[in-house]
Amino acid sequence: MSNPPKTVLHATEEEAEAIREAVRSADPKSLGPGRALADLSHVPGLVELLADEEVSGPIYDLPRPITPESVTRWVAERQAERLAGEGLLFVTLDARGKVAGYSHIAVWPERSAAELAGAIRADLQGQGQGGVGMARSFAWMFETLGVRLICLTAALDNVRSQKGIDAAGFRRMGEREVVRPDGTVRPSVYWELTREEWVKRHRL
Repeated sequence: MSNPPKTVLHATEEEAEAIREAVRSADPKSLGPGRALADLSHVPGLVELLADEEVSGPIYDLPRPITPESVTRWVAERQAERLAGEGLLFVTLDARGKVAGYSHIAVWPERSAAELAGAIRADLQGQGQGGVGMARSFAWMFETLGVRLICLTAALDNVRSQKGIDAAGFRRMGEREVVRPDGTVRPSVYWELTREEWVKRHRL
């Protein structure tokens, strides 16, 4: 499961409720073409996507093993998160309507914070789409959801993701141990970025 950020922010009741409402009413189309809220109709495509260890291997909060049953539960849990205003699961569809990627945003409204995880299909990796999509997602999380802090993790050997996160301006804040759904622990590199840091970076 996702871990809240190391830095503790305290949102007012009004701010937290505004974030929850922004999550509940989020429009996936505002993230770009081909984006949709994940529902049970996407389970077969997600199973096909995540069954590839090149895609799912580096991601700690996915269900294991990847099966139609485990992915169905995962999607249903993420739908419940959205209703609570505490998370979103999006899929990215290619020109043929196949699931080509996903992104999961875990949200802690009372801390004005969120975490992003996701992946794209193996044949689309290394083409620059991941970095562009991440930057768009970070801006959207700050501007549309209204959070003030984003945290990220990446496996110690996931050099490609680490470079992309560094390039986006996130601050490395050591390591943290994240717990997989099966209870095993994965040491990870840990980053944070505030809304103010993001705005300053993109106004330069």
